Amino acid sequence: MKDSIGDKIDFTISHQYTLSIRLSTDGFSFSIYNPINDHSVFFFEHAVDPDLSLTANFKKLMEKYACLHYTYKKINIVYESPRYTTVPLEFFEEERQEVVFYQNHPGMPQETVLYNLLRKNSAVVVFGLPKGLKKEMEELLPAALFYHTVTPLCEYFSDKSRMGNNKKMFVTLCRDRIYVVCYERGKLLFSNAFTCKTIEDHLYYLLHIWKQLGFDQIRDEMHLAGILTEKEKFTEELKRFVKQVFIVNIRSGYNFISSQPASRIPFDMQALLLCEL
Repeated sequence: MKDSIGDKIDFTISHQYTLSIRLSTDGFSFSIYNPINDHSVFFFEHAVDPDLSLTANFKKLMEKYACLHYTYKKINIVYESPRYTTVPLEFFEEERQEVVFYQNHPGMPQETVLYNLLRKNSAVVVFGLPKGLKKEMEELLPAALFYHTVTPLCEYFSDKSRMGNNKKMFVTLCRDRIYVVCYERGKLLFSNAFTCKTIEDHLYYLLHIWKQLGFDQIRDEMHLAGILTEKEKFTEELKRFVKQVFIVNIRSGYNFISSQPASRIPFDMQALLLCEL
């Protein structure tokens, strides 16, 4: 359980740090944030074995990295999955969260249903998490807090949506998937995830939602975040239909310690740091 991360970070004061772990079938990643000195963020990626379950992959992650076993001030688990739904806070009842969730998603064996409160959006994100994975994480990281990937996205974009007096669509791109959240001056209008493998897939879903919500092609805005492949071609195609298309770049002031540029760090992990959930 040795690793070289201890050469870069002083773990004698790990109780001051925030550990965030992102779990996805695309791969795992984690960050260690030091808020005391230079706001440094160490970021690292870990490939998953597609032949193993997420639970088995998580066990291997914990076995490989000694740094994950220190005592931290806060531990965040971010779970990336399309299995979520958003409920207005006024209609949410904790004892009925499973009923609401399975009205929107087909049932899955060995799944537990959790929720996150969107304080800035007066809404709740209800999502499914494999029971075995949750049990394993609670045993190895008992202080961990669980978040769905869309939770920090909604909280971060909620503030951005209040700028100006038009409607805004925020699109976060992951590999083979997009998360779309739409706002009208801070009011959440829409939130969903879609599987997209080609530029044509992206255009189909985004323009359909744009039309469905009655967004204006000239006045309203579309903001793209996440890892963008063929960025220039994609934005060119979008601008044929939507005039106001922007690329989101977080200017956080954090000092990222990573072999990857900040643009390659999952956007939900960057947003999580800023939102301080």
